[in-house]
Amino acid sequence: MNSEPITQDSSTRICNHMNKDHGDAVNAYAKYYGKIKTFNSAKMISLSPESIQLQIDDQKLEIKFDHTLQDCSDAHKTLVKMIKAIPAL
Repeated sequence: MNSEPITQDSSTRICNHMNKDHGDAVNAYAKYYGKIKTFNSAKMISLSPESIQLQIDDQKLEIKFDHTLQDCSDAHKTLVKMIKAIPAL
């Protein structure tokens, strides 16, 4: 990740990467930040400077960041920080 701005293209790329390579993290975001205990599937569907949007089964969930993201590098650091902040589920 670099200092590339967050655009529709970079959002799509980040979401595809998270869903393909870090599905466990996406599930953990839904459980911890979304307070959804049971579901069949969770997918990250968009990322903006303010939040991520998850598709949890048939509902959408927005998880707001603790700050406005500056760029894709900040998005990467923030998503990692968020997963590290989650206690063992």
